[in-house]
Amino acid sequence: MKLHREGYLIITIGLIILIAIQGLNYYLWTILGYWWLYAILTIGVLVMAYLIIQFFRVPNIKYIEKENEIICPADGKIVVIEEVEETEYFKDKRIQISIFMSPLNVHANFNPISGLVKYAKYHAGLFLVAWHPKSSTDNERTTFVIEHKNGKEVLFRQIAGALARRICYYVEPGDQAKAGEEFGFIKFGSRIDLLLPLDTQIDVKIGDVVKGRITKIGELK
Repeated sequence: MKLHREGYLIITIGLIILIAIQGLNYYLWTILGYWWLYAILTIGVLVMAYLIIQFFRVPNIKYIEKENEIICPADGKIVVIEEVEETEYFKDKRIQISIFMSPLNVHANFNPISGLVKYAKYHAGLFLVAWHPKSSTDNERTTFVIEHKNGKEVLFRQIAGALARRICYYVEPGDQAKAGEEFGFIKFGSRIDLLLPLDTQIDVKIGDVVKGRITKIGELK
């Protein structure tokens, strides 16, 4: 387990604020003498410190790539599996698989396949709740397309939610992506969409709890 670099500043500021709050809490306890209030506030400070730190955790997982496998790009829950019209890049029908990430999930994002990064584009937008049907097209988001060595292309998209106000990504068109390697990070609750060829073998179902770099989404045909 390690802490993500995107969290260093937030964790530092958060802990400084919490230490100041705890110092004030101790001072008030020495004046007022309400041990129960001191205990409640202390527990609250410890819980907040834990939540801030755990949000930026990244488990040490080594992914061993398998031929044509699509690996899960993020921790979360499968909330959508449906055929849709993809209008940004392919402009044809694709299978959409959406993964909802709660604030308690690991928020690092990983390449679902290996190949050439053909497309990477950031879009400013709204901050609708991540499960809203229009969040895929109206929210702040970043879209990527990787071309697998078999010629198939997979589109995946980081989508900001009502709390997620910053999308970070580290790949550009022309890069060689490796399945399971980190391509980005979304701060707080959010969503990842995968747009797959219609003949893709799908190995997950709605409601499945999935893990980045562990859960197999499916296989390219």
